[in-house]
Amino acid sequence: MIEKKHISQEDYPEKTKSFGRMADGREVFCYTLTNQNGMELTVMDYGATIVSLKVPTIHHNKIDVVLGFEKVEDYINSYDLPSAPYLGCVVGRFAGRINNGAFRLKDKEILLTKNHGKHQLHGGKEGFGQKIWKMKKRTHGDFPSITFEYTSQNGEENFPGVVVVEVTYKLTEANQVIVEYKAFSTDDTIVNVTQHSYFNLEGHQQNISNQLLFVNSTKMLETNEENIPTGNFLNVAHCPFDFTEEKKCPTAIDNTFVLHEKNRIAASLYSRQNQLKMSIFTNQPGVHIYVGGNCFGQIKGKEDSDYHPLSGICFETQQYPDAPNHAHFPSAVLKKGEQYDHQTIFAFETI
Repeated sequence: MIEKKHISQEDYPEKTKSFGRMADGREVFCYTLTNQNGMELTVMDYGATIVSLKVPTIHHNKIDVVLGFEKVEDYINSYDLPSAPYLGCVVGRFAGRINNGAFRLKDKEILLTKNHGKHQLHGGKEGFGQKIWKMKKRTHGDFPSITFEYTSQNGEENFPGVVVVEVTYKLTEANQVIVEYKAFSTDDTIVNVTQHSYFNLEGHQQNISNQLLFVNSTKMLETNEENIPTGNFLNVAHCPFDFTEEKKCPTAIDNTFVLHEKNRIAASLYSRQNQLKMSIFTNQPGVHIYVGGNCFGQIKGKEDSDYHPLSGICFETQQYPDAPNHAHFPSAVLKKGEQYDHQTIFAFETI
C-alpha cells in the first residue's frame, strides 16, 4: 500500500476556475476537490461532469484515470460526433434506451423525443449532460464534497413532472469517490440517472485491453439487434460476457448486468501495470458496461489525446434500460412526493 502523507487543505486548496463559456455567454466553472492523500477530483457544472480524477499510484505519482476534454466547447461539440461519448457527465432523465421513445404511465402513453433512430437514448436530444447545473454546496476538510442541482421542467424531452435532481460528489480518506443522487417530482414520472465516466487505470491516454474486469453477476439482459432489452435474462456462464472471474476487458461490450445484492461489489477493474484496482459498489439493480470513448479523430482529448474505441470503460450503475416497458423489471417510476435515492462508490486501492 502507499504510505500516507498528511496533507493540509492549505497544501491543496479547493480550487474553482473558469472552463469556458456556452454559446449564449454563460460561464462554465470547474471545481477541484482534494483529499488527504492528494487524490484530486475535478468536476464542472456543465453536465455535473467529472473532468479529471487523479489517483496516487505505487510509483509515487498520480494518474488521471478518466477521459475528458480541455474546455467546455469540446464537450458541447462532442454531441455532434457520429456517436456522442457523454464523457464524464450525469446522464438523465433516463439513462439507456427507451424502445420507440415511448412508455405508458397511469394508463397514458408518453411519447418522448427520439435521438437514437426511432428510440430515445440517455434522456433525449438534450439530456442532463448538456445542462448547466447549479453549484449548490461545497464542504471542506477531510471529506470534501460538492453538490449540484438541476431542475428539469415538466415536458422537457416530453417527460412528465417537474423533477429537481441533486448529485453530490464526495472524496474520502480511503480514496473513494462517493456519488449520491436524490430527486423529487411534482408528478409521477420516470427517473434513472447515472455517471458516465470512462475509466482507464493506466491513464486516459492509454487503452484498456490489458486491464482485468470482474463483474459480480451471473445474468445479463437479453437485447435485440438494436440493443433494446427483450425482457428476457441470459445466464453469462460459458459465454464471452462471463466476468465472474477476472479476465481481460472485452474489445466491445454494451450490456446490462443484473446485480443480485444491493450495496455489494458490482464490478472491478484492475491494472497490473500500476497495481491499481477500482471497485464499484451501488444500490442500483444493474450495471451497464460499455467500452469506448471514440472521438473519431475530430476532437482532441486532454493533453492532446486521440481517444479511440478502447480508450476507456464505463460502469453505468442504474435501473435497467427500457424498464418502463417491462412490468417485471425493477420499477423506474418516481411517484409524486417520493424520493429517488441512488448511491454509487468508486473505490481505489493499490494491490
